[in-house]
Amino acid sequence: MINFKTFWRSSTFSAIVQPIVYLLAFGFGFGTLVDKVGGIEYVEYVGVGTVATAILFSSVFSGIFGTLVKWKYQRTYDALLAAPVTVEEIVLAESLWIGVRSGIYGCAPIVVTFFFGLDPAWGMLAIPLIGILTGFGFAAAGILIAALVESFDNTSYVQSLLITPMFLLAGTFFPLDQLPDWAIVASQFNPLYHCVELVQAASFEGFTAVDLGHLGALIVFAGLMWPLATWRMRKRLID
Repeated sequence: MINFKTFWRSSTFSAIVQPIVYLLAFGFGFGTLVDKVGGIEYVEYVGVGTVATAILFSSVFSGIFGTLVKWKYQRTYDALLAAPVTVEEIVLAESLWIGVRSGIYGCAPIVVTFFFGLDPAWGMLAIPLIGILTGFGFAAAGILIAALVESFDNTSYVQSLLITPMFLLAGTFFPLDQLPDWAIVASQFNPLYHCVELVQAASFEGFTAVDLGHLGALIVFAGLMWPLATWRMRKRLID
């Protein structure tokens, strides 16, 4: 938290404004061509979808760039390890802290969409929790990526080949049921898709038994990324 105080303004600005720009661009751009999606006003559909976008961007990029800076340039993690703190605790605390921030940032598009006709629902109270769980997994994934690359330049491969397709093929801006079968199957392995499905359920139709599968997928993703990030960071910091 002390470290975050030094850059919270720029981090918060980008994490909140960027998804809102997507909301306005797609909502009022494609919204003039597409009236409704599955009986839902398109601007409302996109507004709910950009919640997942805000969570993704504020978590994975914070995990990647924040870790690279603290590990390689500022040596923050080396200073922490001088105290009775383990690598496991550093990765866990960093992922949790980023996850909590992501859960908060993810609420911004929902609040903005209220002004464009989205009706509040009790299920929306679960959105910050969905954001924290999803953000934790993507933050740990970002830490893993940072521990694998050698410099900031190498992260461009990850952004182009992994994060961008994940962001576009998650049901954020259009439903996936019209895509080829292989794309629909591949989306099941996209954690962001499961986040979008949970947020849409919280905002529109309510939770069903199917959403337990989406929740389980996010738990598995987070449970896999944290030990992998810990393992790789240990090699960078100690081995």
